[in-house]
Amino acid sequence: MKGTIYYLSSCDTCKRILKDLAPTKEIVLQDIKSSPLTAKQLDGLKVKAGSYEALFSKRARLYKERKLKEKTLTETDYCNLLLEHYTFLKRPVMVIGEEIFIGNTKNVVAAAKEALQT
Repeated sequence: MKGTIYYLSSCDTCKRILKDLAPTKEIVLQDIKSSPLTAKQLDGLKVKAGSYEALFSKRARLYKERKLKEKTLTETDYCNLLLEHYTFLKRPVMVIGEEIFIGNTKNVVAAAKEALQT
């Protein structure tokens, strides 16, 4: 099964999840800090996720610093912010086959692990 996992190599949570998932060589690992998302990749993720907002981390430090919570953000805003800085991506994002798994909740990670094993 082919896929890609978008993660941050300096993120301990991402490291723990990758270790737990033990992805095969068919899965591409993309460190979003050293190899940022392209507009084409982001558009592909948006199609699978349903929106840019679904990929957006509202826990990001820059989200708080820029007081973005106080603004009404559009899909275009989310897209631009995601392309501007890797920290805005909810991590990790795991694309396994045709499925997408976003974030680090236990349920999401368990579902991604199950998808990897099928």
